[in-house]
Amino acid sequence: MKRIMTLIGAMLLGVAALAQESIGLDKPIESPVINADGTVTFRYKSESATSVQLTGDFLPTTKVETPYGTFDQPGVAELQKGANGVWEYTTPDAVAPEFYNYNFIVDGDKALDLSNVFVNRDIANLTSVLLVPGGQADLYTVQDVPHGTVSKVWYHSGIAGMNRRLTVYTPASYNGKKKLPVLYVLHGIGGDEDAWVTQGRACQILDNLIADGKAVPMIVVFTNGNISQEAAPLENSTGYTRPTTALPNTMDGKFEQSFPEIVNFIDSHYRTIAKKQSRAICGLSMGGWHTLYISVNYPKMFNYSGMFSAAVGVHDLPSSPIYEDLDGKLADYFAAKPALLWIGCGNTDFLYKNNADFRAKLDAEGYPYTYRESDGGHIWRNWRIYLSEFLPLLFR
Repeated sequence: MKRIMTLIGAMLLGVAALAQESIGLDKPIESPVINADGTVTFRYKSESATSVQLTGDFLPTTKVETPYGTFDQPGVAELQKGANGVWEYTTPDAVAPEFYNYNFIVDGDKALDLSNVFVNRDIANLTSVLLVPGGQADLYTVQDVPHGTVSKVWYHSGIAGMNRRLTVYTPASYNGKKKLPVLYVLHGIGGDEDAWVTQGRACQILDNLIADGKAVPMIVVFTNGNISQEAAPLENSTGYTRPTTALPNTMDGKFEQSFPEIVNFIDSHYRTIAKKQSRAICGLSMGGWHTLYISVNYPKMFNYSGMFSAAVGVHDLPSSPIYEDLDGKLADYFAAKPALLWIGCGNTDFLYKNNADFRAKLDAEGYPYTYRESDGGHIWRNWRIYLSEFLPLLFR
């Protein structure tokens, strides 16, 4: 027995030594690397590839026509093959601080940067992530400040006929004693209750603004606007179902009708200031559409509303009492004297004209609102900025 144990021990030592030797020989490729001059180097290893390209939202964009409008598409850069099959590209200029997404294109096929463990999912698309710190992007990084808590909670929706999930942020100061105001944040089409937390860096933005005194402590609820879903992909009972934008009931009024269920659940399970003056709502794209119709259908529920690149006027209104008589509902909404209607849109967003037309409707009636126009299109870069500018205006 002793002899057998000795033999096993020797074998294990040999395996460990071999593993260490392999680790030493297989030196990992570093990618991406932010260089001292601010440029960024990307690397991809492939002996067999004949072409490796890089595409990312830090590269110059090109215009692409789609059935939904004109979109800004990230440009493409060529990597050069070097020794040991390592392809490399360094940006010609410093990359501005921001939270970026990128992919490689290897012989025409999209590929992740396998040297970079940081990955984002946007609906069914995976991208590698580059975070260049500094300036505005410092809001998106984890700083040495008190941190809030992120919880995944379930509530029952009678209108949807199922249990559904919310992501809830409570600030570092939340102790279940002091009552706090609440902001509800809505995603775009194909997104879910995780989108703003992962791609939007909302929790880092909240931590940093609250710690700096630029935003008041608040509870923030990230909803799933796909009323036919229980929760984000693989977090629900459907299992390995591929995420898609083609979901039923997303913009037919059912989600808006069910929204008071969410508000009632939050008010009954958290220490909230349960009144209009202490509630806000905002959303991007489809979530901006939802924000508009939730706000005007429940004018006594929210005092602050934010529409980020809102998908207004994108299709014929479905048959639903939620969408009837918008002009009359706008009159009721503004008669209730909301503290703020905030509208933001990029100047190359495919929804730019739609938002301009909506603002013209408001202007014709003399309705007050705040407008923020930024560079760029229908992109997370803008929506993160909008959130960081909307938050300091709330509950003052």
